[in-house]
Amino acid sequence: MSNLPLQAAAAACSLGHIDKALEWLEQGRCLVWTQLNHLRTPIDDLALHSPALAQRFLVISKHLECTAARATPPQSCMSLSDKTSLEKVAHTHLKLATEWDELLHTIYTTLPGFHNFLKPFPCSALIQNLPDSGPMVVVNVHHSRCDAIAVLAGLDKPLHIPLSKLSLEKAKSYQQDFMTHLQQHQVRMQAAGLGPLDKLQSRGLQPFQKIKKVHNVLAGLWRNIVKPILEALAFPRSKASSQAELPRIWWCPTGPLAFLPLHAAGIYGESDSESILDYAVSSYTPTITSLTDRVKHHSAINADVSGLFLTCQPNAPNAKAIPGTIQEVTSIYDQLIKHGARVQKIEGSALTVEEGLEYMDKFSSIHLACHASQDHREPLKSRFLFHDGYLTLSKIMQKNLRNADLAFLSACQTSAGEETLSEEAVHLAAGMLAAGYHQVVATMWSIGDSHAQRVAKDFYDYLLAYQGGSGFDGSRSAYALHYATQKLRQRLDNSSESLLAWTPYVHYGL
Repeated sequence: MSNLPLQAAAAACSLGHIDKALEWLEQGRCLVWTQLNHLRTPIDDLALHSPALAQRFLVISKHLECTAARATPPQSCMSLSDKTSLEKVAHTHLKLATEWDELLHTIYTTLPGFHNFLKPFPCSALIQNLPDSGPMVVVNVHHSRCDAIAVLAGLDKPLHIPLSKLSLEKAKSYQQDFMTHLQQHQVRMQAAGLGPLDKLQSRGLQPFQKIKKVHNVLAGLWRNIVKPILEALAFPRSKASSQAELPRIWWCPTGPLAFLPLHAAGIYGESDSESILDYAVSSYTPTITSLTDRVKHHSAINADVSGLFLTCQPNAPNAKAIPGTIQEVTSIYDQLIKHGARVQKIEGSALTVEEGLEYMDKFSSIHLACHASQDHREPLKSRFLFHDGYLTLSKIMQKNLRNADLAFLSACQTSAGEETLSEEAVHLAAGMLAAGYHQVVATMWSIGDSHAQRVAKDFYDYLLAYQGGSGFDGSRSAYALHYATQKLRQRLDNSSESLLAWTPYVHYGL
């Protein structure tokens, strides 16, 4: 099934129906987060036309979201009472789903202008509310052809960019080479699932052999994908002496490309060195709607909660110690205190999971320096490891964080998806976007303790230079991460080890 939207989009591109290609990619991918997003749809318009239906919509949506978060597959080892409880949850969910369908039918048939409420958007609607600072680029990879589709504010239709140098086989080869290299050096956990907690990697990197596999992959991504796209968009290369701000670009990759660092594509260490970093500040988005919804509903953060909450969990049970996280959050805390920003820090066992959730309500931004674990089969059970248990996505999403701004996930592989579910973006970064955060900083593979501290310090140095007042504003987080990773890159050489030290950092959202 996951290949179907890619196949449909490829067929549409071959017939010149680029609008249909975009629609089908949007409708057929990231189904988990799309369904959850429907349960959180702002209903201001609905409330104006029918307050009673709007209230019923809110009640059923909240109940559906809660039952979905509690749902779990039955296990043979479960007690009879647990199985009975599980059956009750399933029955309740089925009843609510029926009520949901009936409610939507009522809205479609009784309210003028609501016949498309929560239905898939046509292309004309998808390209509304685009960010002004740069394009979004969907890269479709299929065995019949490969294409990029760019949407830009001010254009009334998507821009089609055929990628004649790219093939599915080539993309798979890049992915295989890259993942093999990471696994050989124990930088990545098992791709097939969570793995036992006692085998969680530290954030540190292992020694690397002096081979050019990483360079070859990044160069291939540059020559066959990123550079042709930048040329079609007429992006100029920034000069080293230029003070002009780089434009933004949002990547929405499909297939094997979902596991590769398009944001680091380039040629490194040669006389003709060139990369995406010379042209734009890269971010990612799971879908177009995920970003345009944030643009459409963007509002100022409540001054009462504007601030940063920090925690480190250096000695979580059954996980390798990561002592560098203590210095990381202490350094950031001192930075914000010196600047006069609203900030609070709680370390290790002094913070419970429930208290962590409360602080996420009280502070618009969070920095989590800890281990994380992703559940690809049940994304809402993906979690951050605290000393007293797990902070799961389901618990975070139940908070309905209305003033969420920035989440910095200083943990391993918080944007590493499941290779068999390439179109679902089942990772913590996408989950935190779904939970309400406007922007998320995450990592694609393991990060070194010392590098993590430097990146975090430079990241907040940049953000604080643009702060005013006692609150905390994460709106320039993409530029801050670009700055911080560039600083780390400049401290290192262009070896494979050095490249893999700064390339795992990724930015999602606005």
